[in-house]
Amino acid sequence: MKRKLLWSRSMKPCLIILALLFSLSAKLSAQTRVSGTITDNTGTLAGVGVQVKGTKISAVTGSDGTFSISVANPASDILVFTYIGYAAQEIPVNGKSLINVNLKSQSADLSEVVVVGYGTQRKSDLTGAVSVVKVADVKKRQATTVAESLQGLATGIKVRGGGQPGSEAQIQIRGLKNLSGTNPLYVIDGLITTANRDFNPADIESIQILKDASAAAIYGSRAANGVIIITTKKGSAGPMQVSFSAKTTVQTMPRYDLAETDEFARINYMAYDNANVPRQKLNLSNNTNWQDVAYQTGLVQDYNMDFSGGSKDGTYFVSAGYFKNKGAVISTGFDRYNFRVNTKSTKGIFTVGENLAVSNAKTDEISGNPVLDVVRLLPTIPVYDAANPGGFGYGNENSARTFGTNPLAIASVEDRTNENLRIRGNLYSELQLLKSLKYRVSFGYETSRDHYTYLRKEGSWTLNQAYDPAILNEFRGESSTILIENTLNFNEKFGKHSISAIAGQSYQKDKYARISGTKRNILANPSGGYYDVLDQGNEPQTAGYRTQANLVSYFGRVEYNYDDKYLVNGVIRTDGVSRFGPSYKYGTFPSVSAAWRISKEEFFHSSWIDDLKLRANYGTLGSSNIGPYDYIAIINTFSTVPFGSSQAVQQGATQVKLANSDLKWEQVTQQNYGFDAAFLQNKLSITAEYFTSKTKDVLIEYPLLISTGNDGGNPFVNGATLGNHGFELSASYQNNTKAFKYNAALNFTTLNNKVISLGYNKNRTFVGNTVTQVGDPIGMWYVLQTDGLFQNAAEVANYKNSAGKIIQPDAKPGDIRFSDTNGDGTITNADKVIAGSPWADYEIGLNLGASYKGFSLTMDWFGSFGAKVFNGPRSVTDNFSDNSNYRAGVQPWTPDNPNTTVPRAFYGSTTNSRGDTDRWLENGSFARLKYIGLTYSLPRHMLDKIGFSTAQITLSGQNLITITKYTGLDPEFSNNSIFEKGYDFGAFPNLKSVSLGVQFGF
Repeated sequence: MKRKLLWSRSMKPCLIILALLFSLSAKLSAQTRVSGTITDNTGTLAGVGVQVKGTKISAVTGSDGTFSISVANPASDILVFTYIGYAAQEIPVNGKSLINVNLKSQSADLSEVVVVGYGTQRKSDLTGAVSVVKVADVKKRQATTVAESLQGLATGIKVRGGGQPGSEAQIQIRGLKNLSGTNPLYVIDGLITTANRDFNPADIESIQILKDASAAAIYGSRAANGVIIITTKKGSAGPMQVSFSAKTTVQTMPRYDLAETDEFARINYMAYDNANVPRQKLNLSNNTNWQDVAYQTGLVQDYNMDFSGGSKDGTYFVSAGYFKNKGAVISTGFDRYNFRVNTKSTKGIFTVGENLAVSNAKTDEISGNPVLDVVRLLPTIPVYDAANPGGFGYGNENSARTFGTNPLAIASVEDRTNENLRIRGNLYSELQLLKSLKYRVSFGYETSRDHYTYLRKEGSWTLNQAYDPAILNEFRGESSTILIENTLNFNEKFGKHSISAIAGQSYQKDKYARISGTKRNILANPSGGYYDVLDQGNEPQTAGYRTQANLVSYFGRVEYNYDDKYLVNGVIRTDGVSRFGPSYKYGTFPSVSAAWRISKEEFFHSSWIDDLKLRANYGTLGSSNIGPYDYIAIINTFSTVPFGSSQAVQQGATQVKLANSDLKWEQVTQQNYGFDAAFLQNKLSITAEYFTSKTKDVLIEYPLLISTGNDGGNPFVNGATLGNHGFELSASYQNNTKAFKYNAALNFTTLNNKVISLGYNKNRTFVGNTVTQVGDPIGMWYVLQTDGLFQNAAEVANYKNSAGKIIQPDAKPGDIRFSDTNGDGTITNADKVIAGSPWADYEIGLNLGASYKGFSLTMDWFGSFGAKVFNGPRSVTDNFSDNSNYRAGVQPWTPDNPNTTVPRAFYGSTTNSRGDTDRWLENGSFARLKYIGLTYSLPRHMLDKIGFSTAQITLSGQNLITITKYTGLDPEFSNNSIFEKGYDFGAFPNLKSVSLGVQFGF
């Protein structure tokens, strides 16, 4: 009996396994083969995707449009047919073995679901200005941040960045709305946050850009500069899907063509001789290429892996990423680690979910401006010089006077790092109260910890640098944001009437704290390293501060749709913010928009227009671009006040900034008029929009005398008024011819900004070589006009005003002739004129794509036309008044070389070297190949053999071709100043790069 029992126990697993194998074989033998042909109104279609819904089983139609696929449950399985430019179809198998399908052409955009503020809409139902960016176009580019990848992909979007590791691009949506900042609001999975360098673009599922008041008003006071809504990837019901990608990118720095030692010495001697100054004793045996010293080949490595899946009750998405960028400039780099978990679970009427992201980013930086330093340094200076502190070469008073900085010395003497740990996420719960009514509560939290360390060892890097002992500076900052939101959503359809509404409440608290410390005379250890702890050294200095700001909001939106023909949308939001005084804390921002789909009217008949919709909207937005405490007075400690008969210095306090309790919201009023149309069986789609905006009560700093108690900081006031208007046009076309597919998209933007008022009876203000005045755009070039060169003494003597006064009596042949625009016979600042605009007349993006079988080619072009820019580096290389290097091949004026635009070489000249002339202004127009890529995707039969669902390899390049007349490194440079946007003074350029990447999934 016991033996029988043991036998039965030992055989039980075997019987189970046999039963499973039998059931599996039965299941396999029961599979049904389904075949068919896919056509459209022109014939068969090759490359159509066929998939058994809810499974990984899929197939692709061949060149004759036929397919064959196995289904496990022919009675209940559903086949899904998808093809670019065509409406997807789902067809139940219902036991059939032959299924033929005729796909209907449609615009890929019309049925697309778009994420808008606190909800979604079909793109065909939009009444506001919303740009939907294809995520594939963003991810294919090699970029640190999302903003860098948006250039040329949407209308109304201006992006300027550079190739410096860890740098963050500036982005501007439909012009300037204020004078304090242009970056838009980022909303990631409902959390108000940033999409800066610590955010991983590989996690993105969709991107929407809200450009006008009707679209962005739901975000109220934070939406004046536009809104970028990012939704990250989520899991879907079905077995686990795994995806992995790896990309390696090689980057190269553009270079100046600079003089070598022989050419430099020839021109330098000429400049000294013309000035009757003894020549420098140049070291002609040295020929240093400082660009070789400062620049290196940049390398980017980008790895990402994610897992997703779930069931009908819950889904998950988990991802991890690593990004490393060795900079194209020595001692620069950027590292980033990312981890994300998105989950969702549903049980009956309850749904809960979370989105959590953790990132750690570290940036290695270099001081100064190496892009400009390589121009200032002379080729006659060696890299190393034992006579200098630290042993690096940077010139000397006798043989190489220069303002340049040795970049290798800085890289060796300094260690500068900036590290950031950020955790952000939100937890939400939804309750389906009724079929048409849903309540949602979400709790968002973000914390960021910054750690900056600067260690300066002993040594020098520039001429006449004062001795500075070893220094350690360190600061730590911590920020936190809490966002709590409650919303109630209503959606109902009554016959041809559809109503959607949302009401909500939001509370946000932002806190920041920072502490810093500095010590000098840090000691070196026996091995030459430095103790980087604050208990070493002397002269300690510490500082710190805290800030807090609160925002309370109430908002609502109602959408009405009648038969997809008439659409009306109304939004209102009230914000209360702690940044303003008691009387102005709250602002209300309404908007209304409407659309009319003419193509659905009975009177509309057209065989070539498939869809036509007119749109119009009007609304207001607010802005509070000031600090948390700018409305109150600031009092600082002041330790240099003598008191009493002894006049001993006493510790005291003084007011450094006046209060202004009347500060209030900047208010942006916007209008938008446009149409959306689809033609030629939805293969061609066009959107055109005209928009205007006016910002009142723009915050500016009002200059006051120190005697008023304003010692060091001008108070903010609501003073200026700004205006914008522009036109946008986007068009896309896609078509398929059997196995060959192609598409093209064009976007065009023209934009004008204007100063309507500067307030307080002020008509203009000057910043550098620019003027901002009423009636003109911001930051117009304001410089002296040049009028060629004097060729001889007679021309100097004959250059007179109407009264017979010689205008430039001290000029010599070869000097610049300046225009005496006011006719007073003297060249002064009063002769300056507006010489051009730093703003482009129009910008164009062109995106092209084609695919044949497994190969696909994509190409993105971007162009900006009409801007005047200031070439700062050329004002150094073509300036003979000091000791910087010269442009290779430069030909200064001589009696034997009169046919040149370059004035005579003259050391110490204050006339020909002036920086406030139109000599340095250039045409900043350009057209650039932003991206080109060739991808090969493995065919289905090969994927089935290796067990992968997708596998592809991509070879791509960025910024490989630039067509421009600009002689600087990069016409697409970035400048943080609103008033000097067109000023290039050694901006870090965009880099040429070549990438090789692989991606596969299973």
